[in-house]
Formats: sequence, structure tokens, C-alpha cells
Amino acid sequence: LLIFRKGLKMKNSKQKKQQGFTLIELMIVVAVIGVLAAIAIPQYQNYVAKSELGAGLATITSVRTNVEDYIVTNGSFPDGTTAGQLTTDLGVIQPNNGAITFDDANSNILLTFAGSGNSPDVNNAKIALNRAAGGTWTCKATLDAKLLPKSCSKDANL
Repeated sequence: LLIFRKGLKMKNSKQKKQQGFTLIELMIVVAVIGVLAAIAIPQYQNYVAKSELGAGLATITSVRTNVEDYIVTNGSFPDGTTAGQLTTDLGVIQPNNGAITFDDANSNILLTFAGSGNSPDVNNAKIALNRAAGGTWTCKATLDAKLLPKSCSKDANL
């Protein structure tokens, strides 16, 4: 019995409890976080670009009612340069990240995003509402189709 107890005591003194993580375990965790970040960051950037475009479309859509009223009253698309046809005359509040203009030659309400202050994919991009002769409105933009709101189509000629 004494020999057994002595052997048990020696065995316990050799075993130590683990005190934290090894370097390889920490390196594996850092590698996994790096892989997840490499996948998540581009998806987040696409999400931000899509939301900025959606906000831009909502902004120019709100102008559409006033432009339609102008067209019905005056029989032509506003030119954006003549008194009574300026963006301010038609109730346009310019967004901080771009500028809204009227393109009467093509019947467009055009939002041109600023060159900085937006997500990189949206800088200098253009999104427009185009009025057809029959009175229907369509959305066009200069960006890649994967970023556009569902109702918009790509048009490099804006």
C-alpha cells in the first residue's frame, strides 16, 4: 500500500495543468480570422455600394413627381438652366455625395456621385431616371450590373 501511494504521488507531480494556448493554436486562429476577413470585406463593400445606389435612386425618384408636373404644365422636360426650370425651382435638395441635374436632350434626371466620399465603386458613377415619350420612367446607371438596383440597367453612355 505504501509503494502504491508513493507511485501515485510521483505520477501527480509530473502532470501539469495546461496554462493557456500554444503559439501554433494562436497562429491557427489568426489564419482563420484572416480567411474570413478576406471573404467578408469585399462582400461588405458591395453591400455599401448597393445601398448608396439605392439611396441615390430614391433621391432622384422623389424629384420625378415635380418633373412630371413641370412636363404636364409646360409641355417639355426642364433644362435645368433657365429660370423656373432650375433644380432648386423644382424642389431638388442636392445630396452631400453628388449632384442632381436635368438632361433635357435625353429626358434624364441625372445623379452624378462625387469623386470621393462614397464607396470606391460608386465614386464618379451616374444613375438616371429616363422619361420615355409615352411617360414611362426607366432607371439607367454607369455601374456594373451586379451593383445596380433591380429596376436599373447598365448604360455606359450617361
